[in-house]
Amino acid sequence: MIPSFPVYIFDVDGTLVDSQHDICGAIQEVLSYNSRTDVEHAFLRKYIGRHLIDLFQDLFPSYTASQIEELIVHYRRVYPARNHAMTRAYPGVLEALACLPGKKSTATTKGTPTTQIVLELFGLLPYFDHVQGTDGFPAKPQPDVIFASLKGLGATPQECLFVGDSPADMEAGKRAGVKTCAVLYGYGTREDMAPWEPDYWVTDLRQLCAPAISRDQSASASPNRSVPR
Repeated sequence: MIPSFPVYIFDVDGTLVDSQHDICGAIQEVLSYNSRTDVEHAFLRKYIGRHLIDLFQDLFPSYTASQIEELIVHYRRVYPARNHAMTRAYPGVLEALACLPGKKSTATTKGTPTTQIVLELFGLLPYFDHVQGTDGFPAKPQPDVIFASLKGLGATPQECLFVGDSPADMEAGKRAGVKTCAVLYGYGTREDMAPWEPDYWVTDLRQLCAPAISRDQSASASPNRSVPR
């Protein structure tokens, strides 16, 4: 059983929402504009959660930094225009957020404004005390976004469980000194995440709620008794 934590920080893509079709579709549009129509969805999906620089440098090794930046700017025009039409919240996510105690925030490669839009679109925003994206600092696997999220909550690493679906998430969590939980329904595989030794594994986000559910069941099973004086 996974214990309750005072603080929960969540990755977004592949953890809270299945956004692969919008993300990969936007990337393929950028690639097509640059005469690359040979890159398959399955390849692109492996890069979700990492900075676009990594992907575009791998696909265009001869490009200069300014050319890579042009690709990123193009993606940032194309992706919002899709209006997240093919994105869906994973089953059980809303229920899990509703039942979990403690403060909640995000740590995602998306920028903060886009993250807020996505969370609001799927009815998840009310469950978060803070929303944190990668805004002008290094992306995961660097721990900066987790530290920024902890600062936004006024919390310490020792209080926190970070939940994500990729090796970059698990590495960032280790570097940040938080406990980590790997989800197995997202874009990363068990084999890819295992080297970072996640503290917990789940196949459904509602598994995080087991302690809270157990407490509720125990309370309802115990009658209220007055103590004579």
